[in-house]
Amino acid sequence: MRPRPRDRILANLESIYREAYDRAKAANDQARMADLDAVYQREQLLLEVLLDIRDALTSQPAATGSGSDKTSSDPIAALETIRRITKLR
Repeated sequence: MRPRPRDRILANLESIYREAYDRAKAANDQARMADLDAVYQREQLLLEVLLDIRDALTSQPAATGSGSDKTSSDPIAALETIRRITKLR
């Protein structure tokens, strides 16, 4: 099973928030519009971090070059990858 492309996932997120934002705008609900904008930015950031982790974990076996599937199914190796990613930011 191939993971969904990053652009498609982010476009889906934007579509969901755009619909809610447009409803708030039509109702002239400025507070709701501001809340939706802030929540959308936070959700987008969190989703991008999760996608970065997904990309790192799915590319890790190719990067190791060991040819072993042990790394891809090893939860300790996955946690180590997440730790390295978070240190980079």
